[in-house]
Amino acid sequence: MDMELIPAPVSAGDQGRGGFVLDPSTTIDAAPGTESTERWLRATLGAAFGLPLAPGGEGAARAIRLRVDPSLASEGYRLTTEPDESAVITGGSPAGVFWGAQTLRQLLGPEAFRRAPVGGRTGTALAATDIEDRPRFGWRGLMLDVSRHFLPKDEVLRYLDLLAAHKLNVFHFHLTDDQGWRIEIKRHPRLTEVGAWRARSRYGHGASELWDETPHGGYYTQDDIREIVAYAAERHIRVVPEIDIPGHSQAAISAYPELGNTDVVDTAALSVWDDWGVNPNVLAPSDHTLRFFEGVFEELLELFPAQTSPFIHIGGDECPKDQWKQSPAAQARIRELGLADEDELQSWFIRHFDTWLTARGRRLIGWDEILEGGLAEGAAVSSWRGYAGGIAAAEAGHDVVMCPQQQVYLDHRQDGGPDEPMPIGYVRTLEDVYRFEPVPPALSEDAVRHVLGTQANVWTEVMQNRSRVDYQTFPRLAAFAEVAWSALPASGERDFADFERRMAAHYARLDALGVEYRPPGGPLPSQRRPGVLGRPKEGTPPNV
Repeated sequence: MDMELIPAPVSAGDQGRGGFVLDPSTTIDAAPGTESTERWLRATLGAAFGLPLAPGGEGAARAIRLRVDPSLASEGYRLTTEPDESAVITGGSPAGVFWGAQTLRQLLGPEAFRRAPVGGRTGTALAATDIEDRPRFGWRGLMLDVSRHFLPKDEVLRYLDLLAAHKLNVFHFHLTDDQGWRIEIKRHPRLTEVGAWRARSRYGHGASELWDETPHGGYYTQDDIREIVAYAAERHIRVVPEIDIPGHSQAAISAYPELGNTDVVDTAALSVWDDWGVNPNVLAPSDHTLRFFEGVFEELLELFPAQTSPFIHIGGDECPKDQWKQSPAAQARIRELGLADEDELQSWFIRHFDTWLTARGRRLIGWDEILEGGLAEGAAVSSWRGYAGGIAAAEAGHDVVMCPQQQVYLDHRQDGGPDEPMPIGYVRTLEDVYRFEPVPPALSEDAVRHVLGTQANVWTEVMQNRSRVDYQTFPRLAAFAEVAWSALPASGERDFADFERRMAAHYARLDALGVEYRPPGGPLPSQRRPGVLGRPKEGTPPNV
């Protein structure tokens, strides 16, 4: 039976008899622990088909039955449609039940992805099926940068729904950078009063001298954050908040100049950065800086509970050492600590927060630069500069999330043609993303177990609004979702032709969700921006 599911399940069969009917008499029979999936079904399928999907007991005919069976893989599930016109979703955990519900939604057709019924249709029917499924990786994520261009809370909630629809279970929330601080910290109000706003923004990347002179900014209140975290938890998505330190910190320094290296830079003259790239202004390695960010993280831990946010991302990337080399205070700190150089000073900074977070029951994760000067004990690594950092960390016994820029940075251009809007970085087509393999063959058998999984990263320098984020992210996120969920075939090669065939059905689902994806044939006229930026020279490396 051709079910056109994305991501592809482990197995799916047609039982050749009558199956599930969804109509006004259909109820939901939910076992304990599956209440969040029951609510989600009512809010999605119920809304799409105009059905009440009332609660029903075990004896109810024509029901969606939700069950938990711990003998299945934790996030695995089995979906069967029965001769009594019911559908039974059994998960190895409540999360497994939820992923099974996502599959049921796909089986019901693109109508199931609409927010309201169309044309008076009130139901649909499915042939009997039996699907067995489980994920390859426990970490299947998307990193969304809201610092370079802010997305309002409702757009973040929308992206959580899009993650759930693709069985992705980690939302890496990049909340701070040089270009904006996006989370309210009550003990340090100037972080958002000052740090959340910049005067202007550069168009695109690289050498362009085109500027948008419109002030840009915004931030999430603590109530907004609580709502986002709760919304994610209902969809079995873990949130990994990121506060980027000690580099990428000009927004924080502009708000509190004493955080910077005041003995070499007039930090009081700094404003939130209006450009892209690697910024030279980094945090001072002072006790005051440590206490300040301990206060930031104390509030962060309250907003992101350990149950749903066991990992805290501290960035640690692209931290130029020039100011530390010139700073008498930084050099004195190096001598005081008996460190060899500025790389070890950064490692000391990272280790401090690793120890601090560990004492509070959390795990630190950072970009692979935290390897420089020695990896903090217990820290996990986001391997973005290719595979090398991830390989080194995993072989040393540290957990790794594979997200190499050459494969899964979705801000990179999708085509080399002149119509591609804001063309930066490498060309990474839908097929390129689909052929990404998160586990490099160079890893030893023992090190492979340290690969927690993988994530795609969406940096928003070139994405001024929701439409641009959609265009860069989709449909490539669908290809990535299959890489993260579906087992690699025994041949070691995924069947892209089969994926494309299934995507033909998936585009209709994305249409129903209102996703402004890049069509297979290239940008629509409304998606093109000819003449704003020229193409980068062939072979030009990305500037991210």
